[in-house]
Amino acid sequence: MASRLVKGFTLLEVLIAMAIFAVISLSSFTIFDTVFVSDEQSKIKTERLNELNRAFIVMERDFLQIARRTMRVNGEAPLSGYMHLDDQGYFSETTGLAFVRSGWTNPGMLLPRSDLQTVAYNMQDGVLNRLHYNFVDAVVGQEPMVRPLLTGIEDVKFEFYMAGKWLKEIEGTDLPQAVAVILQTEDFGELRRQFLVASEPEKEADDDEQT
Repeated sequence: MASRLVKGFTLLEVLIAMAIFAVISLSSFTIFDTVFVSDEQSKIKTERLNELNRAFIVMERDFLQIARRTMRVNGEAPLSGYMHLDDQGYFSETTGLAFVRSGWTNPGMLLPRSDLQTVAYNMQDGVLNRLHYNFVDAVVGQEPMVRPLLTGIEDVKFEFYMAGKWLKEIEGTDLPQAVAVILQTEDFGELRRQFLVASEPEKEADDDEQT
């Protein structure tokens, strides 16, 4: 009987097949890695945007509820005006903004405190913080409650819309019509958000008012 011829792959064919498989595998891994990295970056950016949105919502709520109420710090005499731009490190090592806001929830006045709240914003160690005291007039030695709002902050500045223009300082003792918060961030560069101050202009006493 004639021997049956058994055919197989040559070494060259095997090497070519292995090379093709390796190229396909490498391409698949590269695509998968790119998708994975893109997904991680997308999650990081989404979380960062959510962090920014939450911080801006808190700021907007505070500025919309600014009260015409002077404030005391460490038991000292009331500060003049209703909003204070502090560049002497009073509330922090950097420029800070402080004021009193209303609307601090205290249903039925069950808690031993007012519904007014002293609020300050400052930056420390690359973090924008919101500070508040349990009592609207802080007593000597009382430390504020600190709530970190934004990380990755390199600088913070404030501007005030008064008399039809933006100012770097508060003129007089009245409240501005709007406040701009300018943040220098590590990832988005400079961000500027403007917030209305929902407060009517201070009315002068009527000369004809009877006493």
